[in-house]
Amino acid sequence: MDWNHYRFVSTWDLPAPPDTVYRILERADEYPRWWPQFREVASADGVTGSTRIRAFLPYELVITVRESRRDPRARVVEAVLGGDLVGWARWTVTPHGDGSRAVYEQEVEVRRRLMRLLAVPGRPVFRANHALMMRAGRRGLVAGLGGV
Repeated sequence: MDWNHYRFVSTWDLPAPPDTVYRILERADEYPRWWPQFREVASADGVTGSTRIRAFLPYELVITVRESRRDPRARVVEAVLGGDLVGWARWTVTPHGDGSRAVYEQEVEVRRRLMRLLAVPGRPVFRANHALMMRAGRRGLVAGLGGV
């Protein structure tokens, strides 16, 4: 097993139409408005950029992002990641009940030196940190959807 390799899947059931949710999720440059762990998002050209993320643990991840797919019809947005995490991430939004379901998938290899050194003992803590961040993101998005 590669202790520096992670695959995450998070599912958010949301009280808004799928197209509304997709339009929010496709605008990563606005994540800091509603997702507290996104400290900064800087767009280079509308397709590439970088982000600084800090969740519960006392370190930041700096990630470069290059959009690889944006499909409003299928409600899928996908990006290639570099920097402290190398891999990919994808949002897929579908109808669900009276609202929508947003599924976040991410497959990455950790490149940040300290995290690599702590790979074995830190793995459960890193996974918990990610889960806390995703819960906070869902709460922030639901609160923002209150005006929808």
